[in-house]
Order: sequence, then structure tokens, then C-alpha cells
Amino acid sequence: MRAVALLLALGLAGLPVLAGPALAEDAPGRISVIGRASREVAPDFATVEIAVESRGQTPAAALDQNSAAARKVAELAGEFGIAGPDLATAAVSLRPASKTVRESNGQMRDVPDGYQASNAVSVRVRDLKRLGALMRRLLDGGADRIGGVAFGLSDPGQTENAVRADAVRDGKRQAEILAEAAGTRLGRLESLVSPPRETAPAPMHARTFAKAAPGGLAVPIEPGTLTVEAAVEVTYQVAP
Repeated sequence: MRAVALLLALGLAGLPVLAGPALAEDAPGRISVIGRASREVAPDFATVEIAVESRGQTPAAALDQNSAAARKVAELAGEFGIAGPDLATAAVSLRPASKTVRESNGQMRDVPDGYQASNAVSVRVRDLKRLGALMRRLLDGGADRIGGVAFGLSDPGQTENAVRADAVRDGKRQAEILAEAAGTRLGRLESLVSPPRETAPAPMHARTFAKAAPGGLAVPIEPGTLTVEAAVEVTYQVAP
């Protein structure tokens, strides 16, 4: 038995060893990075929410008065060429109203005081130079409240695609720097993920808030710029 075992051992010693570490040496290395890019672009439209509020002793009276005020807002917007999809109802509400009174014993309490109706209209303005004048006109025409002004792009896809391409180039640049520092060079692109699995930066849209200017002046509005951001995850193989 010892002779047979010795012969088998000697025979196996002459065979090539196909162990795991030898296979691992053949596997290519990889470099994975997150490429990022951003651009500042000027907006080409603004959306502003205009609201009118009315009070009445009955629900019907409050709503009828409010509806008339909302129609006036729509008419004034039409004077600036705003109609169709650029003018939309954002919210309508009707609720009981109350007021605080002082009783004979000095205590304060709320008592019913008719009804309050409100109608909010979303207005999209494409001529940004006229935005301030429009807001002043709407205030003069009966608008009670101006919501946040949101700026945006009518066709954001073109800009977003350009920023994504910049992010891919940034990812390749980072990978090349790492490969050079490691004394090697990049091989083929193995994977490209957009947005990255870890996080997904979304395009950012600037917002501003407006207040009525005294003396009938146009409301001062500065569109500024929008920051469009993108990120991609790229993985390259290391060249052999």
C-alpha cells in the first residue's frame, strides 16, 4: 500500500496545478468611478401662482364672488398673450370662516363669520421681460396672493443630454488618472450606468419669491440661471 501511494504521489507531482489563484491572475482588473458634470443655463419660462380670495355670508355668495375674481385674473393674463396650456387652475377651496370676539367676561372665542373661497391660477410666462409687469397688473386687478416663481426650460432634454455626455467624459478622465497613477492603462469600457446606483442628482430649477412693489411699479424679478447636473457610473477594465 505504501508503494502504491508513493507512486500516485509521484505521478500527480508531474501534472500542472489548476488552482484558484492561477485563474485569478488571468482576471482583468477594473477601475470604477463616478463622473459628474453641471452647466449653468438661462431659463426661458417662469411659472407663477396667482390666488384670489373672497368672503361671503353663504357658500354660494363666497364662491360666486371668487369665481368672478378668478375670471378677471384670466382676462388680464390674456392681455399678455397667456392662454391655453399656459393658464391653468391650480386649486379651488371653500371653507367656513370665523372671527375672534371678546365676551363680556373678557374671554376671547371664535364665532362663525360666513365663508371664505379661494382660487389659485398657475400662469406660465414665456416672455420673462414682461413677468414683473404682469404680476403688477394682476395685483392691481384683484389678485390677493402670489406664490413662488419657478423658472424652467421648455426643452430641458437637450441640455440634460449634453451634461450627461460631459459626465461620461469626466468619468473617463478620472479613470485615466487612476490608471496612470497605478502604472497601467485603461482597457475597454465594461459598464456605464446612468444615473449611478448610489445616488441620482436631478436637474435643479432655481426658485424665487416675489413681493408687490409699492407705487404701481412692476414687481422686480431676476431670472438668474438654472443649474443642470448629471452623474454616471463608469467601469473600465485595466489593459493587460
